[in-house]
Amino acid sequence: MPRRFALLAVLLIPAVGWSADPLHVRLDAVIDAAAKSNGVPLSVPADDAEFLRRAWLDFAGRIPTNAEARAFLNDSAADMRTKLIDSLLAKPEYATHLAHRFHLMLMERLGDHPEWTKYLETSFKANTPWDTMVRDVLKAEQGHGATFWMAKRLENYGQQPVDYSALTRDVGRLFLGKNFQCCECHDHLTVNEYKQAHFQGLHAFFRNTSLIDLKALRVGEKPTTAKASFASVFEMKEMTTGPALPGGVMVEIPTFPKGQEFATPPDRKTNNPGVPKFSTLATVADKLPTADNKDFARNIANRLWFLLLGRGLVHPLDFHHAGNQPSHTEALELLADELVKAKFDMKFVLREIALTRAYQRSSLLPKGAEKPAEAKHFATAIEKRLSGETVLAMVTTATGVTPTDALKAKFLKAYANQPREPEEEVLPSLRAALFLRNDETLLALLKPGQGALVTRLADLPPDKLTEELYLSVLTRLPNADETATVGKVLAKHQSDKPAAVGKLAWALLASSEFGVNH
Repeated sequence: MPRRFALLAVLLIPAVGWSADPLHVRLDAVIDAAAKSNGVPLSVPADDAEFLRRAWLDFAGRIPTNAEARAFLNDSAADMRTKLIDSLLAKPEYATHLAHRFHLMLMERLGDHPEWTKYLETSFKANTPWDTMVRDVLKAEQGHGATFWMAKRLENYGQQPVDYSALTRDVGRLFLGKNFQCCECHDHLTVNEYKQAHFQGLHAFFRNTSLIDLKALRVGEKPTTAKASFASVFEMKEMTTGPALPGGVMVEIPTFPKGQEFATPPDRKTNNPGVPKFSTLATVADKLPTADNKDFARNIANRLWFLLLGRGLVHPLDFHHAGNQPSHTEALELLADELVKAKFDMKFVLREIALTRAYQRSSLLPKGAEKPAEAKHFATAIEKRLSGETVLAMVTTATGVTPTDALKAKFLKAYANQPREPEEEVLPSLRAALFLRNDETLLALLKPGQGALVTRLADLPPDKLTEELYLSVLTRLPNADETATVGKVLAKHQSDKPAAVGKLAWALLASSEFGVNH
């Protein structure tokens, strides 16, 4: 074969070696190449202690115990980090914590229901695909745990009408990554892609639904027999739409003879709302969470990246549009495509993200850097928001105390956002700071005779005590200066060593280092 044709043949062969690389390798190639082209230096990998704490918080919702930390830090195997990630993904706490994270994401402190909690935990334990979970949520079948998502949003208070606008907005935000809130009455004023027809078409799926019984998780649906009318407040020209996904084809509304609209007729005696032959809920559940819906796949890919990296590739998370491009378009497309290929297996994607160098970077700046690079470069580990439930689990793990409902209520009061305020950004508050400094219930965990940590450490010699204290609270060993400082404090308070140990433990619990995931 002539040389020029041989060369052409080589160039035409697909880059099988590159495409066959694991997802985490391909993601790092994109992130690192972008940093290099922008002249952004990257932080070195986190040390083992920092990585250990980060992984436990992200996959188990707590810090490791003293024994769990020692077991990892004493491991010298080359694949110790991969083994840790796999072991955390296999723990029951993974399902519990992911259920908590998705509850916060999907419900935004609107409320709780035991069947909803059970549904989420069971789903993550079984590694239920994301499209299946969203289908369950949108179907809102009678008595199903997933129905709480919609049932709560159909609840009204006093004389206030049901907020169908907020329900429509939340479907777009949480499942498609697009916030159409400003499009109810007109096209978006600053985002050309967001149209009033998008909001109204999505709204048409839900406008005939109603809450029957929140406790029993029962949602009713009246037949949709005609298109909905709407008009822009600017043009006042009447338009109509049937149910339609944003940018999708309008669903044809079938007609039935009067009195034959229901497959299962309503029954007033049993308060059964019936089941329409044409169910808009069943229709949206069938058409929205699909592999062909690029918005659906990109949204969950972006949110999974956010869960582990602290920032979305598209940020804010619910503002995907041409004017807010991904920081790394190729990385987002890789994640979305691999999710679809893996049939929306979230555990697989979370594992791959955790294996990236981007996830495992240090929170310390690169050598010579005077300030952090923009967060969109993922050059240094980003501080992440910790929920009140997670901070409670951290404190009780460190102190060896069993959490109580009363203690949980106090932590939520100090750390939780108001309903409908996403807990995505790190927002230090005076309320949380005062809670750590002054709450009597919290401080009691560190008193001699009550705090398991203080009781365990009080009889140890200073060096050993310091090591155990730092490992239990901060998941790392102390440096020489810290060991010396603790030694001086203990020497000064020899007559009341347990009380001194309690104050030292409190100082670490109240520190910035303890209070962030970095």
